[in-house]
Amino acid sequence: MSVIAYLNLDGDTEQVIDFYSEVLSSSKVKKVKFKDFPQDPNYPLSENELNMIMESSLEFAGGKIMMSDILPSMKKVMGELVKGNNILISIVIDDKQTLENYFSNLSVGGYVIIPLSEMPWSSCFGMLVDKFGVVWKFNRDADKFLDRLVSNQ
Repeated sequence: MSVIAYLNLDGDTEQVIDFYSEVLSSSKVKKVKFKDFPQDPNYPLSENELNMIMESSLEFAGGKIMMSDILPSMKKVMGELVKGNNILISIVIDDKQTLENYFSNLSVGGYVIIPLSEMPWSSCFGMLVDKFGVVWKFNRDADKFLDRLVSNQ
């Protein structure tokens, strides 16, 4: 079983894919645009919508993020997109150098909420908001902390 963070974005998925795949050293990127599928003549998409990302994924460090653009017509059904507070991506990696690199790379153009530092629950924890408004949480040894708490119950 796997859990995958999924981001719904407002027309900038292509930029987000480019940024995340670079700063996270993605091993595999997949993306499909709306124009790659036959269109319903009863609901024609604009040129801009045809070039939006219908589905995408990028893999890094054994994890995966999926994302897509929300078509303006879908907002009538789903409501307006609220950036930043609707998802949080948590990266748990034992390798401190990799964790520090991801943190540094993702903070460019964004802002740090909690700098990477030792906490009671982690030897290296931090949080930031990237330049696209997505909140990221970093934790070097979350599993060890959880295992310790669970075994004491």
